[in-house]
Amino acid sequence: MRTADGELAGYARFEGGDGTGDAEAELVVAPEHRRRGLGRALLTRLEELAGPRPLRTWAHGDLPGSAALASGAGYEQTRVLLQMRRDLTGVEPDPRPALQEGVTVRTFRPGLDERAWLRANARAFASHPEQGSWTLEDLRLREAEPWFDPAGFFLAWRGDPDTGGTLLGSHWTKVHPPGDEGPEAVGEIYVLGIDPDAQGLGLGRALTDVGLAHLRGQGLGSVLLYVDEDNTAAVALYERTGFSRHAVDVSWRRAASRRG
Repeated sequence: MRTADGELAGYARFEGGDGTGDAEAELVVAPEHRRRGLGRALLTRLEELAGPRPLRTWAHGDLPGSAALASGAGYEQTRVLLQMRRDLTGVEPDPRPALQEGVTVRTFRPGLDERAWLRANARAFASHPEQGSWTLEDLRLREAEPWFDPAGFFLAWRGDPDTGGTLLGSHWTKVHPPGDEGPEAVGEIYVLGIDPDAQGLGLGRALTDVGLAHLRGQGLGSVLLYVDEDNTAAVALYERTGFSRHAVDVSWRRAASRRG
């Protein structure tokens, strides 16, 4: 959406998928063009594209205006996604944290560890709307990405993985190049998950330290992560390890079309 002189005032993106399930969208209005009905106009257009299907839309930033627009149009807040960050400069996370006897941390082995990781990931994120449903194809697509580095993908095993060992948890890190998440390269806690049966063993903190030490060793000065606000245990863990809230995205959902 542009002004009469061609200035970009607002933007909306619609994803209809295969025509079943929820349609997804996001919209944003430039700060200087807010409170002029542009958000309502963009939302109306998204609803037209969605038709009778449920529509899920993301608002970047938990702003009063966005909340008023969404709730006033009959949407309910369904998810709050936090981006948390911490500085790594001058910090030395423990690269070899204490682990229970019989537990070792090894790096991911492409071609060998996929199925074990998928099983553990599904258990760790059984209630997660996206992460817990990963397939082998999803994992292999990410292994083919240029940023994938198995040296930054850590697995905590009880016993030997080649002789029936059990995967207890994992920490998959990622590095964003300069210009992606800021002027400098930034690390990310991409996926950190602990099997429910291994909760309480201190693996969350131990694997966090291993991954942060790896990213620090890459010369990175900061690291980010994404976590659902209602995952209070994970948020508390990250806050204890020096992370603070940096940004927030909010998902709003309209259950069905209001149009007759």
